[in-house]
Amino acid sequence: MKNKALLLLCVAAVSFAISTSLFWHFEHTANSGLVTFLDVVYWWTVTSATVGYGDIVPHTWQGKVVVMFTIVTGFFIFANLVAIIAESVHGYLDRKKTGKAQVKARNHIVICEYTAIADELVQSLPSCPDFAGLEVAIVSDLVQQNPYPQHHFVNGVPINPAALKQANIEYAAYVFIFANLRFADPDVKTMHIALRVRNLNKKAVVFVEMVDPSHKLLEHTAMDLIPMDSHELMENVLQQKRIDPSRWMRKGTKTS
Repeated sequence: MKNKALLLLCVAAVSFAISTSLFWHFEHTANSGLVTFLDVVYWWTVTSATVGYGDIVPHTWQGKVVVMFTIVTGFFIFANLVAIIAESVHGYLDRKKTGKAQVKARNHIVICEYTAIADELVQSLPSCPDFAGLEVAIVSDLVQQNPYPQHHFVNGVPINPAALKQANIEYAAYVFIFANLRFADPDVKTMHIALRVRNLNKKAVVFVEMVDPSHKLLEHTAMDLIPMDSHELMENVLQQKRIDPSRWMRKGTKTS
């Protein structure tokens, strides 16, 4: 992309330098439309864009040759300019869709691991007064494309600091870490992710889904966390109840 833009810039610079100097040289004495060099710049812009207003036209055969050269190079310049812009926009949208774009949100919600319960939470958040209206960033390698175009997505392992930084974890207001049942002891993985999150963000409210709410790791951790009972979450899902994390916040069930 950068090489294409650089080539286009070089072609435009060469075309401008050659066309304006030659057109001024051959036409400024014979053409009443050319008073200042600014008129030549205007002529080059209009001619390169193939607009052709007709207010400044060549009067010499040399000027006509310059016009033809300018039109050909101008068509190349503007056609490729449109292509580069379209490619850039498509690339940005594709990076956002595939989770490669940097998240720039602040005071947002970061969801680590995209599980079935995490999906239920995403759908419940708009109806939760404490969380409605906040931007959401999902960090997971369990899916390859953004499951919710209206939200942000980072395709990566949540335990990876680079993936967390891509989700702008430093400025998150709330972080939800869900249990990945692919591991023999998912709670160990959950607590490990929580440690990485706390190293990058000391102020966010961090929720952790615990398969075993009485796990000994919760007793020994010095981190300020809000545990969520995995079985209670699943009961809510099966009963088609809204998942509202506010109740855990009101209970004051933080570990310390």
